Amino acid sequence: MALFYIYILLLFMVIAAIIAVETKDLLSAVICVGAIGFGGSLMFLFLRAPDIAITQIVVEVLGLIILIRATIARDLTFITGDREFFGTVVSVVILLVIVVAGIRVFNTMPEFGVPVFARIPETASQVYISRGLADTGATNVVTSVYLDYRAYDTLGEATVLFTAVIGATAILRSKSRKRLEESEA
Repeated sequence: MALFYIYILLLFMVIAAIIAVETKDLLSAVICVGAIGFGGSLMFLFLRAPDIAITQIVVEVLGLIILIRATIARDLTFITGDREFFGTVVSVVILLVIVVAGIRVFNTMPEFGVPVFARIPETASQVYISRGLADTGATNVVTSVYLDYRAYDTLGEATVLFTAVIGATAILRSKSRKRLEESEA
């Protein structure tokens, strides 16, 4: 069943990508790019990678804020007439789909206090808890997960953070090398 939802999300993301490329309105293109990112974060949730989904949502929200701010400052458009009615109908339909999906997910949740992963014996968390000491030799389960089971993931996250800091430093520095060379000459 999860595979069906993944295919639906993929279709949604492809349609949003086509709309983002083909639309003439900058704000609509930015919103479609945001829809692609949020679809990707939902896909990570279906693939049981909530840490990556949370990271994707944070990056997506920050990126959307920056892009929407830049787009609104550059392109002021107003919707009037028949397009306003069509936009309202599409918004209501999307809202109803989200509400129905939320109700469906809420009905499948276990009772309060019962861990979700305890119902399935072969989930990653249960494997980490039951075999962590034997597999890694670390007495601390968090250390065994962080440094043994998820070492490549941790290395990738550290690389992304390092690259982001270096990029931000290069972009935001007050004087560039060219300006320094020009002022010395």
